Amino acid sequence: MKTITSLSELDLNGIYTYADYLSWRLEQTVELIKGKIFPMSPAPSMKHQRVSMFLSASIFNFLQNTQKACQVFSAPFDVRLLDKKKSKKANQVIYTVVQPDICIICDKSKLDDKGCLGAPDLVVEILSLGNSKKEMKIKYQLYEETGVKEYWVVFPYEQNVLQFVLDEKTEKFYLKTTFSEDEILTSHIFPDLQINLAKVFEE
Repeated sequence: MKTITSLSELDLNGIYTYADYLSWRLEQTVELIKGKIFPMSPAPSMKHQRVSMFLSASIFNFLQNTQKACQVFSAPFDVRLLDKKKSKKANQVIYTVVQPDICIICDKSKLDDKGCLGAPDLVVEILSLGNSKKEMKIKYQLYEETGVKEYWVVFPYEQNVLQFVLDEKTEKFYLKTTFSEDEILTSHIFPDLQINLAKVFEE
């Protein structure tokens, strides 16, 4: 089988599986959502990386002290999500692999050498200029339907955070809180996890 090294060698309108994804050797990072290729943005900005590092460190320290069964991971880290209708736990029938900026996983059985298989408990996406449609629509629906319990969308330039929580009865996200730059971000599923956004967005 020919090794794929460039996006130009792939059909961007085609449908691919995780097994295909594993065989590619692309210079550009991509995500696979329901079989469709989504090229990721170029290297994140300094602001994006600063926000990511502070959030990751804050979450790591919290988990180390209070939730030792849970682990936090930051991109690049493959999260394989199963389609409830057609996916099975085999590489050839997984159609979605994404790289959230940050995710918390408490079920160790979901972790293996390749990353995570199944929905994380909490996902954080930090928006870069130009990719808000992807995070706000496509990934919102994806995380909702695969059972992510809590989803934060971070706007570094507007300096706020949208917190979505999954309703267990309806299996739909609802917007619980919008946190602004001078507030304390408090997790829904980890109530003791509190992060000072003034520090997160500090220049």
